[in-house]
Amino acid sequence: MSTAPPANSRITVVPGVRSGQPSIRGTRVAVKDVLTWLANGATEDEILSDYPYLEKEDFKAVYAYTSQFLDEAVR
Repeated sequence: MSTAPPANSRITVVPGVRSGQPSIRGTRVAVKDVLTWLANGATEDEILSDYPYLEKEDFKAVYAYTSQFLDEAVR
């Protein structure tokens, strides 16, 4: 697994925030949180309603960030 900082500026890794987990910039919402909510059946619109400080573009960033690791796992 890569330890390089995320290339997408919407996803940040800040030591001391969520134990350094990749998170959506300026929030304490981790990439893993978003993926877990979606996997458990929440829609993007439901998540946006619950977390109004998130933006639609944040989902694209989560998907792009996650896809980097899927590419690495296949190699």
